Amino acid sequence: MAQFRRFFNSKPPPDRLVEMSEKVYVFDCCFSTDVMAEDEYKASMTDITIQLQDHFPDASIMVSNFREGDKRSHISDLLNQYDITVIDYPRQYEGFPILPLEMIHHFLQTTQSCGGWPVLAFMLAGLLLHGKQHSREQETLEMVYNLAPKELLRLWPPLDPQSSQLRYLRYISRRNLEADWPPVDTPLLLDCIILRAIPLFDGGKGCRPVVRVSSKLLFSSPRVKKQPRYYKQAEAMLVKIDVHCRIQGDVVLECVHLDDDLTREHVIFKAMFNAGFVTSDSLTLSRDEVDVLWDSREQFSEDFKAEMLFLDTHGIIAVDGVISSGSASEDGNETERCLPNTFFIDD
Repeated sequence: MAQFRRFFNSKPPPDRLVEMSEKVYVFDCCFSTDVMAEDEYKASMTDITIQLQDHFPDASIMVSNFREGDKRSHISDLLNQYDITVIDYPRQYEGFPILPLEMIHHFLQTTQSCGGWPVLAFMLAGLLLHGKQHSREQETLEMVYNLAPKELLRLWPPLDPQSSQLRYLRYISRRNLEADWPPVDTPLLLDCIILRAIPLFDGGKGCRPVVRVSSKLLFSSPRVKKQPRYYKQAEAMLVKIDVHCRIQGDVVLECVHLDDDLTREHVIFKAMFNAGFVTSDSLTLSRDEVDVLWDSREQFSEDFKAEMLFLDTHGIIAVDGVISSGSASEDGNETERCLPNTFFIDD
């Protein structure tokens, strides 16, 4: 950590604070798995607060706290006694150590004037990029992650979240270049998802993919009636999963493999993106742009791609010579597609 500080202000910070940049500090307890007793925690926070106020006697201090659940944090009650503003943020969004874009925007705005470790690392990297103290997203994220001691590894999520985190850090990097940020929250119509070079599960044979999407609830398709289909790599290098529903804002895409009993699931990949940054009729994610289990990337071919296709204004798209569009029932309403995949939206 001493080596890291040399890149920033040489003035030593108060005890038990780690300096990330000028006037941006992290409590050192965030880098430890030790849990302090309530009395010890209160005494420690009080001592740090007094040192901090002595260190910056004329400064206004604000604390960002990444908490679990919705209950008011203990640190809020403690620091409010010293006229320190505490803003609570969640540790995750739909299982991702990333915050929704509007919440990221709020965080960046509030920290201009003044965890969970994975989301803390992500937000600190975003703050450094936003402040133009760093310009390369991946190097910045890796630098912050490397501050964590090895014992914190067991507290990280089972999926490596850095691919989606890098996507959102690139959104943040664009904040200084675009007048309208976050972008207009316009809904899109996600027609289908194409998996190219299907990953190998079930002992390296193939997979039975099921897709779930979480977004702002605009439309919910009914569950399909057919059993999910099993795809063997020897028989299919491309899988087309029809979705045909609206998405908006921050979107979480999850693809899982179902065992033969159709109850046990194994995560194939997850990905989080913001629909406002989709500027064409497709969004393609490579193997290195989706979040997978830490030790399962070798199950994916280098040619793997997850391609999301969005309908144009006519409601028709072409995929490798196959035309997909909504069909109409006798009463003129669009019919439900009974396809071998499960799809639903959560609010």
